[in-house]
Amino acid sequence: MNEKMMVNEKEYEILRLLGKGKGGYSYLAVDGTQKYVLKQIHHEPCAFYQFGNKIKAEINDYNRLKRIGIKIPVLIDIDIENERIMKEYIDGPTIFELVLQDKMLPTYVDQVQSMCMLLYAAHTNIDYFPTNFVVQNGEIYYIDFECNEYMAEWSFENWGIQYWSKTPEFLQYVKEHLNESNR
Repeated sequence: MNEKMMVNEKEYEILRLLGKGKGGYSYLAVDGTQKYVLKQIHHEPCAFYQFGNKIKAEINDYNRLKRIGIKIPVLIDIDIENERIMKEYIDGPTIFELVLQDKMLPTYVDQVQSMCMLLYAAHTNIDYFPTNFVVQNGEIYYIDFECNEYMAEWSFENWGIQYWSKTPEFLQYVKEHLNESNR
């Protein structure tokens, strides 16, 4: 990409786009020595989700997940004016990639279910879509900070699990969102 972005007057080189979510674009960034994830908040419409102040929500959600004890990347810096967040880069495949490549292990579902025990006790849901989880050294990390009040319809058991294996829902998502060159 060879693009540069600033976070609170510190320059980072953008290596590549990691993904686009409901609230922003996440990029792999480097400062010359270390890799990070730089999230640029966007304000594109989302038909199924309403946002307030996205940067404030990121901070609040990060703090909430840390208190609950969920394995998430460290929040390194926040540039409120430019709506950018710098967080630790967790290197490894996403659960989505592992499902796609038939490399999914039962322990990953066990680990997310352990997360659910902590989350549900705190009346909290996270976004269980498998692109939001990275496996590093056999452990899963929730790499997004989004969380909401618990609603049964959006729990892992009622919604998320359908995307953690090659279910019809997962395969439909792949068909709709990945072109032939990505398969």
